[in-house]
Amino acid sequence: MVAAVDDEVAALRAVTADLLGKHCTQAHVRAAMATEDGFDRDLWSHAARTGLHGLLIAEEFGGADAGHLAMGAVMEEMGAALMGGPFLATAVLTPHVLRLCAEVSEQQAVLPRIASGHLVATVAYAEPGTGVPPACATTTAAPAPSGAWTVTGEKTYVLDAGSAEVIYVYAATPDGPGLFAVDRDAAGMTVQPLRTVDQTRRQSRIDFGDTPSRLVGAPGRVTAALEQALSLVAVALLSEQAGGTRRAMQAAVDHARTRFQFGRAIGSFQAVKHLCADMLLEAESAISAARHVAAAFDEGSPGAAADLALAQAYNAEAYLTVAATAIQVHGGIGFTWEHPAHLYLRRARTDAQLLGSPHEHRETYLRLVQP
Repeated sequence: MVAAVDDEVAALRAVTADLLGKHCTQAHVRAAMATEDGFDRDLWSHAARTGLHGLLIAEEFGGADAGHLAMGAVMEEMGAALMGGPFLATAVLTPHVLRLCAEVSEQQAVLPRIASGHLVATVAYAEPGTGVPPACATTTAAPAPSGAWTVTGEKTYVLDAGSAEVIYVYAATPDGPGLFAVDRDAAGMTVQPLRTVDQTRRQSRIDFGDTPSRLVGAPGRVTAALEQALSLVAVALLSEQAGGTRRAMQAAVDHARTRFQFGRAIGSFQAVKHLCADMLLEAESAISAARHVAAAFDEGSPGAAADLALAQAYNAEAYLTVAATAIQVHGGIGFTWEHPAHLYLRRARTDAQLLGSPHEHRETYLRLVQP
């Protein structure tokens, strides 16, 4: 059984690598960065036809229900290719949130469209001052005379809000926080793109002013479910970080082999050798951590949450270290806009804060393991 799973994951990894090798080259990444919504719609369609969008969606809703190891294989390749666009928001974040927080009717209406690639969706949970759901949300929802709901407040660091057709909003009510669906053209909603360090991953601030919405997650039970959903998203993010770490390391090593100075490859100099060896250690450890955590969540291991917290801290810092070192190994060319090395460092910095900082992850780990 284990061998069969390994074969399936390896096949999925190969298919994804082939797809991205054809449709997500550095030229494609640069072209997507220059667009308004930040992603290549042709690649989006190819990925959907390959079945990547439905990996985390139940079979009854048109998905594959493939699990974390399968999604991890895909995310490693996407991280290595620096794939932009709303895949993390739409195919990872939204399915987890809807499965754990939303009514079945909403899942039936939305998840098949996500699996087929016909819907871009995201979740707005963070507010100014925090990148995670606040303990007391200041964004509020109130029932309207029509029987619907209206949302008022501000959300920030919302992934791919500019291209989303529906945004799921975590908002407070008198009965506790709930989950509300807001359509892209809803009145009273303003989406303001944020200027972040990573231009391959778009984030926005959203202002709501009595914006019409639909209640899809009952107040009072959403908070814990959302936290659980974000933990599952973090499992996928680990793999993206690991894939980016390995690719940055490989690029630096390849450069060290082929760049000659003083009549010899710079990789033959001891100082550069040490840098490359250190990067290899960090990259392989990040890959190992990501795959271990994915397997732990697939198996329902009782220590999975603690393993995740520790891996989040490690992979974030490993990616930052390797991406920065790769620029040093490349020398002057590594500092240029035209070279992709800086794009990996930018992604590493964004990923390191996306679901909490390394310090916060270590605090979480200590809370989980201390008696």
